[in-house]
Amino acid sequence: MSTPSDPTVRIEPAVASTDTDRDAVLVTENLTKRFGGLTAVDSVDFTVDEGELRCLIGPNGAGKSTLLELITGQLSPTAGRVYFDGIDLTDVPSHERIDAGLSVKFQSPHIYEALTVAQNLQIPLQRTDRDDIRSAAHETLEEVGLAGRADAPAGDLSHGQQQRLEIGMATTLEPTLMLLDEPVAGMSVEETASVADLIRSLNDDGMTFVVIEHDMDFVRKISDQVTVLNQGSIFRQGAIEEIEADEAVQRIYLGEDA
Repeated sequence: MSTPSDPTVRIEPAVASTDTDRDAVLVTENLTKRFGGLTAVDSVDFTVDEGELRCLIGPNGAGKSTLLELITGQLSPTAGRVYFDGIDLTDVPSHERIDAGLSVKFQSPHIYEALTVAQNLQIPLQRTDRDDIRSAAHETLEEVGLAGRADAPAGDLSHGQQQRLEIGMATTLEPTLMLLDEPVAGMSVEETASVADLIRSLNDDGMTFVVIEHDMDFVRKISDQVTVLNQGSIFRQGAIEEIEADEAVQRIYLGEDA
């Protein structure tokens, strides 16, 4: 299958080949990544529907971050395809995937500490055609609960505030799909609750999410549907209640005796 030169052009055969309907925002088909003799992601078929808030969990080394990097284009697959919003993105560069409506926030904050909080938000807005960048940045600051810190250096923010700022920076591009890699790692209970409320609010407004997370309390707060990855493959998928009650999941992930 050829790679589209323009990632905004919808490729109908790519959708048809996935055997999914048009509600699917993200589809991976037989997605595989090998590093020498190690198979980090093994023939993963993963589908996320429009408006969904899906959590991806699993033990360390399960392949979660590698799967994320394959979806975002930071890694090239050994085999398989990635479809996003009806487009085959398998061979499309990372920056073009962002332009197509896919955004990502990795575990460690990537902000400009010497710039103010407002200036950090204005940087991604320059990729858009909006002529009201300052007001758009202020709206986002209100949304992520940082309006009172607009003029503060971003480096002065707490860890949790920096995480919220980076989520805000990603949402300014109004992505179709937001990918979050352990967004509450290292946060206090209060900060975690604040980020959970933010993600839920953005999802209620229509944004689709895939969230990689270890904190099961956080997963319960934000997600109804959960995918469990183990040894590079999808182990279980279902409602959070089913996943937590599954004895095999308890053994491999939750560290509990069956």
